[in-house]
Amino acid sequence: MNLTALLLALVLPTPQKTSPELWYPRPASQWVEALPVGNGRLGAMVFGGTAEERIQFNESTVWTGVPREYQHEGAAQVLPELRRLLKEGKQAEAEALAMKSFMSVPLRQEKYQPFGDVRLKLGHGAATGYRRALDLDEAVASVQYRVGDIGYRREVFASHPDQVIVVRVSADKPGAVSFAVGLDSPHKSAKAAVVGPGELALRAEVQKGGIRFEARLRVLADGGKVVAQGTGLAIEGANAVTLILAGATNHVSYRDLSADPAARCTQALEAAATRPYADLRARHVADHQRLFRRVALDLGRTPSADLPTDERLKKVSAAPDPALSALFFQYGRYLLVASSRPGGQPANLQRIWNHQMAPPWDC
Repeated sequence: MNLTALLLALVLPTPQKTSPELWYPRPASQWVEALPVGNGRLGAMVFGGTAEERIQFNESTVWTGVPREYQHEGAAQVLPELRRLLKEGKQAEAEALAMKSFMSVPLRQEKYQPFGDVRLKLGHGAATGYRRALDLDEAVASVQYRVGDIGYRREVFASHPDQVIVVRVSADKPGAVSFAVGLDSPHKSAKAAVVGPGELALRAEVQKGGIRFEARLRVLADGGKVVAQGTGLAIEGANAVTLILAGATNHVSYRDLSADPAARCTQALEAAATRPYADLRARHVADHQRLFRRVALDLGRTPSADLPTDERLKKVSAAPDPALSALFFQYGRYLLVASSRPGGQPANLQRIWNHQMAPPWDC
């Protein structure tokens, strides 16, 4: 350490890790209550169930539509007439002519689409000590609870460095992790299959000549065994399990849909699967914090800050909760980091998260 660095270390306070967090004492009962993770391209909503877990996921280029020209043939020829009608105050006639012969084909914008769902059948009954949280500083969604004398924990994050979504399922007793996992999608063309030892695939197209997409899910179990079960997989008696989800489309640009989604998934999956879970998590957290920790905001703290987030929202109109305002500010930053990165698509109306085939305002 040089003299300047030593003096600064003596004068400046040591930076403290801040962990703004959303947390809830129960699973999400509907999509808008689930917790979002994203890496700019892939996004997921984590519900946090105990008997079953749903992780609904998106990819930024899954849209309706095909490469095409949108101009109305012959539109230029009616432009003088439109101008004349407007100049004469004939608004209704101008609108009718424009809709018939001038406006784009098709008239409406295209729709952002959901990709699919990871479904875990956990079979856990009554749980105690339940906590579902989203750590904004680490960009990790977590679920923890106890069933009998066993404590269970799940972590979910979307890694930008490795371009995958990672799910970790663990327990505090060896051999206690058993569940079934499958993939599905609301698209009618979707087909799921077991494509190799411990690996699932989900393939679909939005429409003929448009976006095609594929997801691959690899199961890496610590102990126990992994067996095929129909179009899904069953994990039995593991100490912990890491699920690595890759997703991609044929999108190259708005003019070009020539990419191979299967090859893109394989490339991301093969690279990520060589890394231990701790390494995947550390790379993700370091990348996220490089952006997120640029700004800190402290507005003070009241006892309300210790309550679950939904309770704080109910009480804030009657009792000051300045830390909730700071959390709201940081949550907005978190969502933008998670939904758009350089080189990818800009954030749409719902950022990167959508579960509907016909979303409000088409996203």
